[in-house]
Amino acid sequence: MTRKEKAAFVAEKLAELYPRTSIPLDHEDPYTLLVAVVLSAQCTDKKVNEITPLLFAKARTPQQMMKLRVEEIQDIIRPCGLSPMKSKGIHGLSRIIVEEHGGQVPADFAALEALPAVGHKTASVVMSQAFGMPAFPVDTHIHRLAWRWTLSTGHSVERTEADLKRLFPEETWNDLHLRIIYFGREYCPAKGHDPLKCPICSVLGRKELFQ
Repeated sequence: MTRKEKAAFVAEKLAELYPRTSIPLDHEDPYTLLVAVVLSAQCTDKKVNEITPLLFAKARTPQQMMKLRVEEIQDIIRPCGLSPMKSKGIHGLSRIIVEEHGGQVPADFAALEALPAVGHKTASVVMSQAFGMPAFPVDTHIHRLAWRWTLSTGHSVERTEADLKRLFPEETWNDLHLRIIYFGREYCPAKGHDPLKCPICSVLGRKELFQ
């Protein structure tokens, strides 16, 4: 199969397995989504969803968040890991959103990536899931699976994102990246993976997986 044919097979299989997609991070608006995505770095979505209600009970808007001390934020989010960096980032991005963007999360890649603690992946998640703009956030699951399915060389996250954007229609990106994440967790984990039992690796898997 060509890469395009493999991509079509992947898209069809994932749509069959996950006809409905929703982001696994609980949120109510672009700001709470942004904070949740920042917290999710090197932390499970389950843990983030346990911590955000505690944080948002104190501050649910950027105006409220910037009034908290960084130490207060850090105490609440400590279970998510990397709390010193994340607490400074959340406090700083909240202040910038209020002072430079009228209290609204900017629907712009460059403006989002300029915020503290917000990289390209976080900006892509917010743009796709909060504002419906086509984006293909690549996390560890997507990076791993794109390599396993020979859709990308796996040389870098940036290369994987570029390869996937070329292979899949733009209008499918927002649902597709979530479907790949769900599939990676359920069928195609990093460890203990049996490619022969995997609905996609059994068809497209690199030969290295079977050695």
